[in-house]
Amino acid sequence: MINFIHCFQSEWLKKKRSLASVLVVVGAFFIPAIILVAKLVRHETLYSASMSNRFWETLWNDALESMAIFLLPLGIALATSLITQIEFKNNTWKQLHTTPQSLTTIFFAKLSVILVMMVQFFILFNIGIYLAGIIPTLFFSGVPYPEEPIPFLFFFKENVKYFIDCLPILALQYMISLQFKNFLVPVGGGIAIWILSIAVLGWKHGHWIPYSYCGLNYLRGIGKYNSETQIHLFAIGYFIVFTVISYILYLTKKEKG
Repeated sequence: MINFIHCFQSEWLKKKRSLASVLVVVGAFFIPAIILVAKLVRHETLYSASMSNRFWETLWNDALESMAIFLLPLGIALATSLITQIEFKNNTWKQLHTTPQSLTTIFFAKLSVILVMMVQFFILFNIGIYLAGIIPTLFFSGVPYPEEPIPFLFFFKENVKYFIDCLPILALQYMISLQFKNFLVPVGGGIAIWILSIAVLGWKHGHWIPYSYCGLNYLRGIGKYNSETQIHLFAIGYFIVFTVISYILYLTKKEKG
């Protein structure tokens, strides 16, 4: 356990110098910032919006409209590839494998860093949504603080759902990135599957595409996906399968550098 903690700390320090760290912060605040600007421009509608008894749910759905289908899957794919490819970029795989820690520890420490970064993204994204909701009240004296109390349980459930829906993307990108030195391979593959997932959102069997769950979850939330398919169970299943395959491939790979 101590070795895992030390390995995790080491991997966490590495990611601070990567583009992925910037991507997490910028990606989390990008859509809320756009919503905030739109609110400030169309300030004549702010009063009625603040008095709505579904203010926060509406704001959440507005933020997820572009995030769930486009930015979130693509951002997860890119950030995962960037973090996983750090050793290839710096040519340090052989140095890492000479350290007194098992391959299992290295594999799961790297994976854990990516998972924690995804949690970090959702926390920042929720902070961004909150700020987008209250900042207009500071600029316009006639706009009251939102009438509706913050529905913490609603936000928690929604965040858990989308977190689960991102897991197959993370696991598959992690697997591909560990196997190929060329950064364009995992990124190109991720973009290809992401485009495919968008194309099949209206297909009744679209839930078989592992990158489609964020989009399907959003469409279900706005009443445009009525299938009873347990997409979150599919997401968990894909995550487990991809992680197990990735782990086996990593252990059995002859040339790990």
